[in-house]
Amino acid sequence: MPSYDFALILSRPLYEDELDPLFDRTHGAVTVSIISEPQHADRPPAPAHHHSNDELRSADRLGNASCSWTGPTLAAAIMDVVGHVEESAPGLHVLQVEADPLLTIRDIAERVGRSLDSVRHAITGARGATGFPPSEMSTASHRLWRWSKVAAFYGLDDPQLVEAKPTVQAINGWLALRDVVPDVAPAPEEVTSALSLVIPHVA
Repeated sequence: MPSYDFALILSRPLYEDELDPLFDRTHGAVTVSIISEPQHADRPPAPAHHHSNDELRSADRLGNASCSWTGPTLAAAIMDVVGHVEESAPGLHVLQVEADPLLTIRDIAERVGRSLDSVRHAITGARGATGFPPSEMSTASHRLWRWSKVAAFYGLDDPQLVEAKPTVQAINGWLALRDVVPDVAPAPEEVTSALSLVIPHVA
């Protein structure tokens, strides 16, 4: 089965005591943002109801999770990890999924099979190379590039990216529906099953 790279946006980071249950479920394959011990006293009680995405986003305390996960399809892999993360951390909800990863220069070099210097030259336009996509995020320490744009620059055909676009669109719609009107949201298995019927034709 293929291994898929994706990231999840969470309604909050995990507390340290929630890491062991997640590790037990995922064997360390999922990396998450955490809230360290001193803030434990401020831990809010697990909410009894679903929050809307707007409420959760306005808190400015979103968490994230990233992983490489094996599954028969990208949808199945995402739903597996959504279940593991939410069951490990009571009250936490997955808000969105992202399956077109942001990469460092080192990640790009590994994926395209080139040296770090070759990728740097492409980015800076040295040796006549032009048209490298601009970075999506830039901090003092590093820059990150969107994989789909880098793959297009190098003329690489990544079948997972073709599968990712409709899958992510559908699952993000399901996540939003589940948070706003949970009673009408279909079960995860129904979403996965429906996507498995249409993705081969889309891709």
